[in-house]
Amino acid sequence: MSLDTLKQHFEEKFSHTPDIYVSSPGRVNLIGEHTDYNNGFVLPCALQYKTHILATKRDDSLVKAYSLQYLDQPEEFDLNAEIAHGQWAWGDYLRGVAKELLSQGHQLSGLNIFIDSQVPQGSGLSSSAALEVAAGGLFNHVDSLGLSTQQIARTGQLAENNFIDCQCGIMDQLISAEAQEQAALLIDCRDLSTRTVSIPDNLTLLVINSNYPRKLAESEYNERRTACELAASTMGTPSLREANMDMLEKVREELGDVVYRRAKHIITENQRVLDAEQALSSADLPKLYEIMKEAHLALKHDFEITVPATDGLVDICMEALEGNGACRQTGGGFGGAVICLCDKADVDKVITAVEAKYEAQFNLKADILICEPGAGLQATAL
Repeated sequence: MSLDTLKQHFEEKFSHTPDIYVSSPGRVNLIGEHTDYNNGFVLPCALQYKTHILATKRDDSLVKAYSLQYLDQPEEFDLNAEIAHGQWAWGDYLRGVAKELLSQGHQLSGLNIFIDSQVPQGSGLSSSAALEVAAGGLFNHVDSLGLSTQQIARTGQLAENNFIDCQCGIMDQLISAEAQEQAALLIDCRDLSTRTVSIPDNLTLLVINSNYPRKLAESEYNERRTACELAASTMGTPSLREANMDMLEKVREELGDVVYRRAKHIITENQRVLDAEQALSSADLPKLYEIMKEAHLALKHDFEITVPATDGLVDICMEALEGNGACRQTGGGFGGAVICLCDKADVDKVITAVEAKYEAQFNLKADILICEPGAGLQATAL
């Protein structure tokens, strides 16, 4: 949707013109799944799909918000009252960010807000993080809070942890806040340091949403985090970032098979992220593809977050590419999307294979997105 059309929607709801524009992107993770909350390494990039916000400052303490995706669910809450969960799930992300900023001691102004999210929901592209970062960026801009992009990202993460009660790590919010165009970002989730990694022009990112219903995702996600914390404490380390396979083998019997395999994935995945960064930096695509294949197998057998539908998509893509690309589960798992990396010349080959085979095998229709690495949070006066 164009900015002019979005302005028209704003004016219809609020009877005046907006004067603030904020955007924040969704993301796809190239490699490094579930390592972020273990203080490890991740290698995501932002996408061209963004959450857009138009807003004006109010004279009172109310936040009034509409979303183009939920026009029949108007959101309203008072910044001077206790912020509790609202009637609408989407509005809770605004409430959570506001509550977190208030708890940090910031003074916030009431706002009129209209939102349009182009980030596909339920596909592992972090539409929630895009909204959280955009909301944080909006308050930061309006009230001159002086927050860094890292602080905005941390606020979004805390809102999700404390208000939404999803114990995610920092990756989604940080890449949404700090991304650069045509690049991935190596994030060290222990100290939040970052390093930009250029993506070769001939490498295409395909995100393929399985549309498999993610009914168990939140509970299973939290169980994986608990297992990782148990393994780290058994080894006497602050997190699995400080562990290695020799340490893990010594407590294998004590941990039991399941927790051992969860920890094994995290420890080996951290090394895969570092290896993938080197492969990408040197444009060694065959090496990158091999690392991605290993990563998917670890997610399937050790961390057990894939489902037959996403495994099937990976198999279909790998067969079509014949070794000249790679595909793996991306995001939290239990459905969602896979990411396929391949040469631009092979994109049609992958799309044709998915359209011909996926629905026939799984009775589900996949959404295929050709993605471009995009820029992070932007906030400007109109």
